[in-house]
Order: sequence, then C-alpha cells, then structure tokens
Amino acid sequence: MGAKQYNQSEPKFLEKVIPYDDRLAPLFIRNTLYSLIPEGTKHIYVVGIGSNLISGDSLGPFVGTLLRNTFPDHLTVLGNLEYPMDATTIVPKMSRHSFPKNSFVISIDSVLGSIDFVNSIVLRRGPLQPGLGLGQNLPPIGDCSVMGVVLTNDAVLGSGLLYTNLHLIYTMATNIAKGISLAVRQFFRYPSDHPLLHVNGC
Repeated sequence: MGAKQYNQSEPKFLEKVIPYDDRLAPLFIRNTLYSLIPEGTKHIYVVGIGSNLISGDSLGPFVGTLLRNTFPDHLTVLGNLEYPMDATTIVPKMSRHSFPKNSFVISIDSVLGSIDFVNSIVLRRGPLQPGLGLGQNLPPIGDCSVMGVVLTNDAVLGSGLLYTNLHLIYTMATNIAKGISLAVRQFFRYPSDHPLLHVNGC
C-alpha cells in the first residue's frame, strides 16, 4: 500500500489521472501504457501489490487474477488473489526474481492521496514504492506505476482499508486489467477478438 499525495504541483510525474468509473477508462489506460512501452519490448510483467485479506489493499492482487493466463507468451503476472504480493512476501519473492532484458514492468497498488484524486486511477512513468503509507521501507518496483487512489492520505488506515467499498475496488481492478490487456493486445498485435480478461464471458 503506497501513500503518495498527488497534487497539481507535480505534473511532470503524472502521465494520466482517470476517474475510476469512466466508461472510457480502459481505453485511456491502454493509450497511456502503449505510449510508455519502449520499442523492442519482448515481454511485459504485471506486479500486483497488495493483500487478499484487506479490501482496500486488494486492488493489485485483483488485477493480477483478472489478467492471469491472458497472454502467456507475452504477459507474466506476479501477485494475485490466490498468491498475493503483500508486505510479508514481496521482498523474498522479488529477491528471487529477475526481469530479463527487453522486458517492461507495470506495478499496481492501492494508494492514498489528496481529496482531489480519491476514486481515481493514476498512471505514472517510473517505479512504485509499496508500503510507503504504512511506514515500510520496501524497494521500488516497475518501469510504470498504475495506482488506485482509494482513500485520503489523512484517513485512519486501521478502519478505512478494512471497509473500503468493494465496488470501488472491483471497478478499478476491472478497468485497469482491461486497459493493460488492450495495451498488450495492441503492442504484440494479437487479433482483436483475443479475450481480454481471465473471466468467462469477458
């Protein structure tokens, strides 16, 4: 769980801010990610950071579950609802994993932010530093960060994260997963009817 406060004084770091329930959110996410993926990229990794025990911190694992096995030749997911990449597992798991040359890593996590950004999806070039909001010193991860701003940065974490609206998390996760899937499908030139999510009927 990160705790970056987002405001208009840092435009150079913000690639895109999208309302979580915008019907075009997957397309905006696709467009932004596609513009960030370097030419020559051979494989994309998604690191879904968070817990499967706390609703407000389940965004990353939720996205990981939706994307699992969608593009096995070009997309690898680390962290899902079955095997989350949480504060107790992220360091040992990442220390055993090395990303090969010509790969692109997308990190996903729930974060805290100013009131202006709550209920938004924020995409930013550069790594994400998980656990910042909880005072944890965890290594930064990723070439690109996709963050769901679920609470204000002055929220009472103990109760706020436990009772975060699951509809908010579900909608954010679905839109982020669709956007990533669309970007992968376009970048690696999959047919337009290739399934987007690891869910029947999607």
